[in-house]
Amino acid sequence: MDNIDMKQIQWFPGHMAKTRRLISANLKLVDAVAEVVDARVPLSSRNPEMDRMTTGKPRIIILNKCDLADEKATKKWIEYFSSFGITSLAVDCKSGKGLKSFIPSVKTKVLKELIDKRQKNGMTGTPLRLMIVGIPNVGKSSFINRLAGSKRAKVEDRPGVTRTKQWVKLDNNIELLDMPGVLWPKFEDQNVAIKLAFTGAVSDDILDIETLSMKLLVFLKENYPQSLKERYKIDYADGESGLDLLEKVGKKRGMMIAGGKINTERAGITVIDEFRSAKLGRITLELPEVNEK
Repeated sequence: MDNIDMKQIQWFPGHMAKTRRLISANLKLVDAVAEVVDARVPLSSRNPEMDRMTTGKPRIIILNKCDLADEKATKKWIEYFSSFGITSLAVDCKSGKGLKSFIPSVKTKVLKELIDKRQKNGMTGTPLRLMIVGIPNVGKSSFINRLAGSKRAKVEDRPGVTRTKQWVKLDNNIELLDMPGVLWPKFEDQNVAIKLAFTGAVSDDILDIETLSMKLLVFLKENYPQSLKERYKIDYADGESGLDLLEKVGKKRGMMIAGGKINTERAGITVIDEFRSAKLGRITLELPEVNEK
């Protein structure tokens, strides 16, 4: 992503290892798997072990938080997943945008073959069961609660809250199995880890927010320069570092400490918070590889 030094990010709490076992043990109870990802990082927020853990089950990918992501980029991601024969939907669980398409997509695309088979065998009353999976903080519980019309699954704005599986019944003969969020044991690619840290999928308690914000500012300078300029009212040259940019943000916001120095720690927290709340605009951190098949 850039050459700013940062300690390796690794985060795999014990309950996540338990979740991997839970997924494998409960897969036989469901007809399909709905994987919730963050629309800002659709690939990085997919657990690479999920394909192996859910082998043989039809899949639908839910691109949540689409209101925070670049709309043009989200369309590219939907086309990308479609090229692999995977149905995907862009949704915003906070407003409910896109959620009305979920059940029709499940019935007419993801599980159409199974539904036709059950109808042929006179099993029309059998509920459709889907396992809801995803890494921490992508919005699995919010997704379920929106569909159910109630706060049945625990929701909290910090990663790793759901610890045990929960069954949730919907009105239209569909049952959802909510699984705890699971990362993978080791981030082989630190760029993936950093993108997840940007979005809040990795606990802030283990991060160097100041250095993280410098990396984010460099990314914005290279990919969303207008958003950076409009939000912080700063000008910069091509060769300026993340620290240069962070100091400019801090100075512009009046974040000074004793001796006339800039409080870069406070500025860093501000940059990360404002990215996560979309005050910098709708930003996507990665695009699909056009030729990746």
